Amino acid sequence: MQSASTGLSTSAVAETAAVAAPLAAERHGDTTAVRYKRGDDWGTATFTEVGRIVDEVALGLIASGIEPGDRVCILAETRVDWTYASLAVSSAGCVVVPVYPTNSPEECRWVVGNSGAKAIFCEDAGQLEKIMAVRDALTELETIVSMEPADGAMPVSELRERGSSHGDPAELERRREGVSPDDPCTIIYTSGTTGPPKGTVLTHANCASVGAICEELGFVSDDDVAYLYLPLAHVFALQVQLAAPERGAEIIYFGGNTRAIVPELAETKPTYFPSVPRIFEKVYGFANAQLENASEEERAGFRAAIEVGVKVHDLERAGEPVPDELRAPFEAADEQIFKNVRAIFGGRLRQAVSGAAPIADEILEFFYACGVLVLEGWGLTETTGLGAVNTREHLRIGTVGRPVPGAEIRIADDGEILMRGPHVFKEYWRNPEATREAFTEDGWFMTGDLGALDDDGYLSITGRKKDIIITAGGKNLTPANLENDLKQSRWISQAVMYGDRRPYPVAMITLDPEEILPWAKEHGRPEDLAALAEDDEVREMIEAELERANRKYARVEQVKRFAILDRDLSQDEGELTPTLKVKRNVVYDRHRDFFESLYARE
Repeated sequence: MQSASTGLSTSAVAETAAVAAPLAAERHGDTTAVRYKRGDDWGTATFTEVGRIVDEVALGLIASGIEPGDRVCILAETRVDWTYASLAVSSAGCVVVPVYPTNSPEECRWVVGNSGAKAIFCEDAGQLEKIMAVRDALTELETIVSMEPADGAMPVSELRERGSSHGDPAELERRREGVSPDDPCTIIYTSGTTGPPKGTVLTHANCASVGAICEELGFVSDDDVAYLYLPLAHVFALQVQLAAPERGAEIIYFGGNTRAIVPELAETKPTYFPSVPRIFEKVYGFANAQLENASEEERAGFRAAIEVGVKVHDLERAGEPVPDELRAPFEAADEQIFKNVRAIFGGRLRQAVSGAAPIADEILEFFYACGVLVLEGWGLTETTGLGAVNTREHLRIGTVGRPVPGAEIRIADDGEILMRGPHVFKEYWRNPEATREAFTEDGWFMTGDLGALDDDGYLSITGRKKDIIITAGGKNLTPANLENDLKQSRWISQAVMYGDRRPYPVAMITLDPEEILPWAKEHGRPEDLAALAEDDEVREMIEAELERANRKYARVEQVKRFAILDRDLSQDEGELTPTLKVKRNVVYDRHRDFFESLYARE
């Protein structure tokens, strides 16, 4: 049985999230803590100002009758007010329960009701409407606060005023001191595909371990500026929220428009960028689109430039001199290609981290060559988002890196990745049976992911245990690999392989509207996804992309047939998670006739 682990040094981090805000204010004072979009401008707040706002909101909750241990939900997009509310809930000795802003009213009912929340922060009238639609079923919910003015909820300004005027600072201090590292800090509901989502209970000790791990890895430094667009209801974003205040790093909250992420990166010039693969795939697709009409000589020159970039950065990381025969072509490539890619991210990026879904090796190598260090990592909600990660010092593209400090990882006989450490969750909320089923008898968490460790302790993810496709011939296929290769295409938004107990795999393809619609306009085609899905030239383009991807795999693993869906998959339809991962079971069930029709074309 393969195994690997690394030690975690002790670190002067906040033991609980309850003291995070005042401790950061004491340590970092007038340093800028947050930057956020207000209209066309960017506002800022220092750590001292953040601490004052958090105190006012926490005192308001206490004055409103919220007791220690009560659960408080937050239903909002990624914005600075989310952070204020979260830190205030922890300060008041309560438990943060994030609700995804894309949730339907019924999904909100499950999270708020199952957690037994006594209060909820809603972003605006639109999010409040979801809660009011199921209000009668939420018998334990007493207080509703709105970040923006909305009829039927207390404005957060009124809650802060109540805290300032009637709050008891001594009680707030008692609450903070009364929080134990073993107490629940947050309950994050994972995206359910076969049943209602389970609430993952992460303790203050789990969350404190994130700060210690990130500090040991050097992931967030004192003068870092982190750009954050990830949903704050997701554990990946939680890592940034926990690590930044420890080091006095600044967090930039995106303006709320996902299409403006790339322009905002160029404008705000972050040094640290956590992201799901889609942003990197988009930039990579754009770079390759420039070669669409290039000659074969120009294409070969582009590939050679990437090879030179990789070699030079390998030498620099190893502290070795760069020979003249590499230096000259590297500088030429840097002038023509690499510096433009760095400028997309603002030109100051120290490192980026890609997580929540697999990313293709070719994309990582491209950015590495350009001087944009994208480090792939892996973790789960149950492990506070941490497990293994590549670092500047220990980087092996094609793997998700080595175990993070304090983590122990081993591979079970059936290939499943097992883990334990200070970051592994305590339990599923009110679900002791699911908790028991998640651990081995000797206390290892069963991640559900399949993987392998090499001789140097680097972990490779080979698939998801429940996603394995077994063909009629008994061949085990891992769909994520070929799907990921297909998504490198600028034309393809999503690819879903199907073929369990069938003679060969087939695939559903969805078109990327941001790429295919401008192409359609330029080429006089209908600017409609449904029409383009039936277009012969579009089909030929997708077929060429499938042939490219298939060449990497054995014949039995290759997709034999495909069809293009008349729309993209979406969160609103319940087909994607908030980090844009496909909910495979949902897609299979909803589009079963679509997949089966591909076998009827023989």
